[in-house]
Amino acid sequence: MSEQVKNKGWQVALAGTGINLALGVLYAWSIFKGAIKTSIEKGGPGAFDWDLASINDPYAVCCLTFAFAMILAGKCQDKIGPARTALIGGLLVGIGFTLLSQSNAYMAWVMGFGILAGAGFGFGYSAATPPALKWFPSSKTGLIAGIVVAGFGLAPVYIAPVSSYLLGTVGIQQAMLIYAVAFAIVVCGLSFFLVNPPAGYVPADVPKADGTAKAAPAKPAVNATASEMLRSGKFYILWVTYFIGAGAGLMVIGSVAGIAKKSMGSMAFLAVAIMALGNAGGRVVAGVLSDKIGRMATLLIMFVFQAVLMFAAIPVVGAGHPNAVLVVLLATFMGFNYGANLALFPSFSKDYWGLKNYGLNYGILFTAWGVGGFVMGRASEMLNTQTGSFNASFILAGALLSVGALVSLALKPAKAATPATAAAQPVPRNDFMESFMRGWADFLGFTPSTPRGTR
Repeated sequence: MSEQVKNKGWQVALAGTGINLALGVLYAWSIFKGAIKTSIEKGGPGAFDWDLASINDPYAVCCLTFAFAMILAGKCQDKIGPARTALIGGLLVGIGFTLLSQSNAYMAWVMGFGILAGAGFGFGYSAATPPALKWFPSSKTGLIAGIVVAGFGLAPVYIAPVSSYLLGTVGIQQAMLIYAVAFAIVVCGLSFFLVNPPAGYVPADVPKADGTAKAAPAKPAVNATASEMLRSGKFYILWVTYFIGAGAGLMVIGSVAGIAKKSMGSMAFLAVAIMALGNAGGRVVAGVLSDKIGRMATLLIMFVFQAVLMFAAIPVVGAGHPNAVLVVLLATFMGFNYGANLALFPSFSKDYWGLKNYGLNYGILFTAWGVGGFVMGRASEMLNTQTGSFNASFILAGALLSVGALVSLALKPAKAATPATAAAQPVPRNDFMESFMRGWADFLGFTPSTPRGTR
């Protein structure tokens, strides 16, 4: 029985990874966008007739829909189970891409890619990670979350070259129909492998030196409801930092093919595929690293690194003939840092609020990803259209990431209080400013001179 349980844990994790490999078509949007832009500029019968400033709208709407669908999908995942939730996701993605195959109208693409596929991404994605985490001990939370969500980031490795081939041979509409059928079959098929562990299941922790497994150390159960989570100051700190980290990354991902086209021409899809390797790698590395050195420290490192990359990109991308190798390296490391967010924030959610209501709680937190992608994606496209370069977008993203790095310091774990101190100091209300200031005080080494009173 124990061996069967172990096998189911990895079965669920790999099924979730496979589902995300299909749903990660979102990150190939820059390939689709390039084909749409070419069609608009070329004109003629059957061409896309869109305003260039709105060309990123289906992607921006998709990010927003994806995020808010995660709330409903998370609730479904908690109530009806991950298999049915993922099944709904596969059907929605199939319907959305079928609509894309039938029309090149702006509203059809906003509805098909932005609303239907976006909702499908939310349902499929929300069902992939929670059941996998339930099969493994807390010491592996970052690793398992990183592996499952790595599928989403890794998807463009195969989708980018396949999309480039299909768009060049069968055209946009036929390519979308092929994707509609393929994604529906893959996601719906793998959904049946997503199962929760039996009631009362307690995962074994890491093996002892003699090869036997030791039980996970007993910890107070944390199973916060959504309303309890929303009263926590840490939720708002996490929401703001998630908004910044995800928005900055999605801004680049949505435009990477266009950025690379100057130096790579028709081979620009390779930049998307290579960036995907960084995206997937960042999820696994950040997950493992956060298990070792802590979530906050890992998040701080990633934010600082990403801010430096954004400012470094200005002279490289702004050059008349940018060096292709430098462009690909920048895109890869930006993808790496962006991917880290998708491993860290699910882990934060489990650490702070538990697994009982994980689907709904993380779904609410995930709205930061969608709002960040929508706002930053739309703002970036407008800035690029107005200025004719990506410089303003990189400056905006770099500045916000610098702010995010500072805000993330408020997530520093509080030092354990001695019994005497704990008895003398009542627990304070956990509002945003209090969490923020306490985190900073702890980081700077300040200790309150008087006990906090109840409020």
